Amino acid sequence: MSSSAAAAAARRAKEAAILWVAGFREACCLHRVVFFCASSRTLLIRTGQCFLLNGLIFLGSLFTVKSVVIPIILRILPDQCEQLEKLHLCDHKAIMTFYSFLRSILIEIFYILWFYPLYIFSFILSTLWYNDIAKHAFDVLKSNGLPTPRELDDNNKLDSQERPGGLDGVILGIGEQVYSVLLLTIFFIEVFVTGFIPYFGKAINFLLLTWMYAYYCFEYKWNFLGVSLNKRLDFFESNWAFFSGFGSPCVLPTFFFSPLVSYGVMAILYPLFVLTAAGTEAEDVIDSRRKSWGGEPEKIQIFYVARRFSTLVLQLFPGAQKEH
Repeated sequence: MSSSAAAAAARRAKEAAILWVAGFREACCLHRVVFFCASSRTLLIRTGQCFLLNGLIFLGSLFTVKSVVIPIILRILPDQCEQLEKLHLCDHKAIMTFYSFLRSILIEIFYILWFYPLYIFSFILSTLWYNDIAKHAFDVLKSNGLPTPRELDDNNKLDSQERPGGLDGVILGIGEQVYSVLLLTIFFIEVFVTGFIPYFGKAINFLLLTWMYAYYCFEYKWNFLGVSLNKRLDFFESNWAFFSGFGSPCVLPTFFFSPLVSYGVMAILYPLFVLTAAGTEAEDVIDSRRKSWGGEPEKIQIFYVARRFSTLVLQLFPGAQKEH
């Protein structure tokens, strides 16, 4: 590699690091959460409900299973001979095997009858609450006379003028939403699969997760602003370093716990980052950093694989393919 190429690579790495730090700092502006909750009683209630459902009930249930239910079952059906009152039972391996089988059945029954339904209920209800939280956050911005985030605003005005009206516009909007759900579903599968890649899988998985959660946090705002899917994807991929930084605080806590505990922790923290995203003027922050070096952003096609597979799926439905 020549010295000029190395210098260019170092410069780009520095620029990416600056944007990453800017995104990380924006995500950590939790004082915005206090402002939003203090300005809206409904918003305070919704955020509190997320804490109650996912923290006290969901994580509390998991803690109860680990610290109360399983120890009681192990006391009744011990897994070590020394714990048996009648030690001669250890001579019969079939009894110990039966105890192990019975323990597994009892624990699984508890999960099936309580924990898994609670997980599904928590996921569905929390998803509805997240959208409600984002909506009330924008109501707070409007009612307090504060400027709503303006990213993609100029391009969005052009989008609004190009969109057809009436029934055609409604059909186009529905088609875009369907395509968005399909795209993000495939991207989620992509994120999940990378976790099984040896050696570098965890690092790739972490990076993709930061982008996924950052996109989800900002998607509520872009929906309320009426930003088209193509515009939001282009903006996101052009400023990948900023959004990776924003998503990092969302993902970091989940790497220290088991998958179920990670879900509970993420479900508690996620509405906080939705609120910080609602109050973040991403375009202004990015522009203020880019002024120091100028030039066009280095775009990374984060959703390339998801887009390709989405297109293949849409080819099975010619009517839907025309929308895109």
